[in-house]
Amino acid sequence: MKLFKIIFLIIGFAFLGLIILETNLEEAFALVSKVGSGFLLILALYFVAFLLDTITWQMTVLSAPMEAKWYAHFFRVRLAGEAFNNILPAASMGGEPVKALLLKSLYGIGYREGVASVILAKTINSAALVIFLAAGFLLILGSDALSQTYKSIAGLGLLAFATGICLFYATQRYKISTRLGGILSRNKLFEKVSSVLHLIEDMDERLVRFYTEHKSRFTGALVLALLNWVLGVVEVYYTMMFLGHPISLTDAWIVETAAQLVRAGTFFIPASIGAQEGAFLIVGTAITGSPALGIATAIVRRVREIIWVAWGLAMFFVLKPNETLSEISGGKDG
Repeated sequence: MKLFKIIFLIIGFAFLGLIILETNLEEAFALVSKVGSGFLLILALYFVAFLLDTITWQMTVLSAPMEAKWYAHFFRVRLAGEAFNNILPAASMGGEPVKALLLKSLYGIGYREGVASVILAKTINSAALVIFLAAGFLLILGSDALSQTYKSIAGLGLLAFATGICLFYATQRYKISTRLGGILSRNKLFEKVSSVLHLIEDMDERLVRFYTEHKSRFTGALVLALLNWVLGVVEVYYTMMFLGHPISLTDAWIVETAAQLVRAGTFFIPASIGAQEGAFLIVGTAITGSPALGIATAIVRRVREIIWVAWGLAMFFVLKPNETLSEISGGKDG
């Protein structure tokens, strides 16, 4: 596993190296210097987006009251977990167990409920992303700045991602894990499956119960998750404005769509290093005609991400992970 992580990281930096060779970095950094205090607005926009995503997650935890004190609890835990999601090559899932562990240790939310909540939040967030990307793809189709090749690649990427999310949802909604576990447990080669089948059944029941008995929460969470993705468009819009090259909201939506499609397709590379920069370079150049502008936008986005990851890692250690992990390993599941 460690070998794969190293290989993926090398691939990411190789992409980044190729981009650097093809870009006038001096011009790009000169553009970045124009952002100045405008970067505070970029951080503020992402703070709001992060808060919306946090509330989306909290809505999936039925035992947690929807009140300000709990918003703060979930914000801190999500901040720590998302730091690991960004740096681990695990399809943005590396930090999800951390969230569940911290919820149980710090706030008494059962581990099973915590795990169910992160699965639900990830599903809702991904479903909202499909809606966002579908709208972006329609804008891409109507853009004269992008070639037919770009449009075809974007369409195939969206189809693959949407198919994956639909299968992920169907697996939960129709208890496919429980059904498959039951079938396998009848075979002597998979006897160990029967010993954990009750855990699989319990998890499936929790997920289905949320989808069928709490539809208003599901809908509300989906709306908030979609707003979170839209704020990414606003971030690109103002970034371009601060860089001295204003673009329309339509073009900003196209740029953000390309960036998120690439991130989804390169989940195996930590933080999509190199790949995300490539997306901004290609689409930014197509729309603005300036490779340096695309890279400058990518640099601003990456700096914002680094600040958030650093904050998240700091929060993780503030929350005393050693005590958390020892308590979980020594305690009973809830």
